[in-house]
Amino acid sequence: MSSETPPSYGEPLAGALSAGTVVLDGGMSNQLESAGHDLSDELWSARLLAERPEAITEAHLAYFEAGANVAITSSYQATFEGFAKRGIAHEEAVRLLALSVELARDAARQARGKGITHPLWVAASVGPYGAMLADGSEYRGRYGLSVAELERFHRPRLEVLAAAAPDVLALETVPDAEEAEALLRAVRGLGVPAWLSYTVDGRQTRAGQPLEEAFALAADVDEVIAVGVNCCAPEDVDAAVATAARVTGKPVVVYPNSGEAWDAEARAWRGRSSFTSEQVRGWRDSGARLIGGCCRVGPEAVASIARALGAA
Repeated sequence: MSSETPPSYGEPLAGALSAGTVVLDGGMSNQLESAGHDLSDELWSARLLAERPEAITEAHLAYFEAGANVAITSSYQATFEGFAKRGIAHEEAVRLLALSVELARDAARQARGKGITHPLWVAASVGPYGAMLADGSEYRGRYGLSVAELERFHRPRLEVLAAAAPDVLALETVPDAEEAEALLRAVRGLGVPAWLSYTVDGRQTRAGQPLEEAFALAADVDEVIAVGVNCCAPEDVDAAVATAARVTGKPVVVYPNSGEAWDAEARAWRGRSSFTSEQVRGWRDSGARLIGGCCRVGPEAVASIARALGAA
């Protein structure tokens, strides 16, 4: 890990959220795919940590150049269990997890070299248990595991990612309040702040729990600096922002998908992006302080978000 001062100039992300709005990046996978990389693999973008790490740095840099303040690392699908299935030993998996943070730091340093002066932070992505299974269960939850079992799954990689010194841990695309409870237990004592972001269907988690109950789990957790939603339809964001702000009193994080629909039979995206400037400003006015995009949201869309928020 580099000993250089992080390119955020040392300003904590939590402090920035109390002062205004921060722009998140967009989808890592679609940016890599647009650059010609094949991600048809259970490790998804995490495979490139071992095979093409420079491609990940380039993807982060594209988002910084578009106006993003926060790069979310390529560790969403990176787990000890997933790496082991590919014959990657524990020690090498530790290196690759830490590398995901350093690649984002490298992108921030390159952005500084290109004259970008706005604050830059690194969020270490921690995907749900279902992401490791790579069978779509990350959008269902209810894995048949106890909260204690899920905590034991998440804690080791959280420890490695925290040791790599990101600015924040992104507990993201969480489909189930029980898994959120496990993650919230696992981040205690790590010394790194976190945000908690559910994937939702209307006013419920994907597992069917009311969002009021799901968000309430994080209300009194000191490590959590923001709560919200990601990897959902833009139309599901409005109610979630209002609920998260009211229930927790914390800044809200939102980064939905583009609004396009996945055609599983054709294995292709259909429709058009439904992001609008009015939506983005509305989310901010309702309490959202970290705003960006997830699947199918690329640098051009992130640039439009930054413009809408007056951040770039």
